[in-house]
Amino acid sequence: MKVSRKILIFNVNWLGDIIFTSPFIRAIREAFPESHIACVAVPRCKDILESNTRIDELIIFDERGPEKTFLGKLRFALRVRKKRFDTAFILHRSFTRALITFIAGIKERIGYHTKRRGFLLTKEVPLSQKTPHRVEYFLGLAEAAGVDVSKKDYEFFITDEDRKRAGHILEKAGIGRNDRIVALNPGGNWNPKRWPADKFAELADKLIQKHGVTVLITGAAKDKALADELCGTMKRQAVSICGETGIRELASILQKAQLVVSGDSGPMHIAVSVGANVIALFGPTSSDITGPYGKGNYTVIKKDMECEVPCYDLTCNDNKCMKAISVDDVLNVIDKKKYL
Repeated sequence: MKVSRKILIFNVNWLGDIIFTSPFIRAIREAFPESHIACVAVPRCKDILESNTRIDELIIFDERGPEKTFLGKLRFALRVRKKRFDTAFILHRSFTRALITFIAGIKERIGYHTKRRGFLLTKEVPLSQKTPHRVEYFLGLAEAAGVDVSKKDYEFFITDEDRKRAGHILEKAGIGRNDRIVALNPGGNWNPKRWPADKFAELADKLIQKHGVTVLITGAAKDKALADELCGTMKRQAVSICGETGIRELASILQKAQLVVSGDSGPMHIAVSVGANVIALFGPTSSDITGPYGKGNYTVIKKDMECEVPCYDLTCNDNKCMKAISVDDVLNVIDKKKYL
């Protein structure tokens, strides 16, 4: 039965997690095709969501700006209240998000049962005893609302204008339309998740020598120094576009690449979502929880170490779990899967 209602999705805060929610958003849209669906997100996630055709409205919630104070959050809740939503799915586990939907007067409020916020929800979904993959975690809220959750593949929406801008970036970097690109993404939001730069450099040299590819280093502006280190270690030449792309331009470029090699990061999940061949390098984080998911041309490489996984010790200077992954491990996967 097609039901028309106004639905609010209070989304999560990080790029990779936003991609994990894309199957959830699709499930809600397909269950309620006639409904108005709005999504609340923080500014850093704006670019990835504003092109999502399954969403009718994007509402920015900026805890570092207008919504930083309690008064700011109250104003935000009252602004949402004027929109008269019927149902809220609270994907974020915070108390504050649940409180905002309560103040906003949304009659049906669905979220996971977490500490001290149960009374703010009209439907508390119990947490699983075993930590599921993040895709399954978010889909659990849709399933609790009686929604079909059989489709689990990522989605990422790229416009023709995004592809055009991406083409200009590649042209400016001296990359031709017919060049075979291997994209290396050496960055990560914390150091222990990163594969050593010298291993990336060795891999790049061997790929250029063996396959004649163009190696492209991707990343944010903060990764420029890391890219410079990587390129400076190489015997051959790579091209860095760190800081040159927005999220959707990056997605367009990764879609064009023959192969993407990356640690556990947002760009890795973007590459999977656009159908690229992906080798994902995992160390301290669990691929069972935050690894690539659904259909796709991806391979996860990880080594069994003595450390407990997932490990969130940001002070770890050993990084043995990532160092244990050899360049030959990556090359063997490329040959076996015929990625190049």
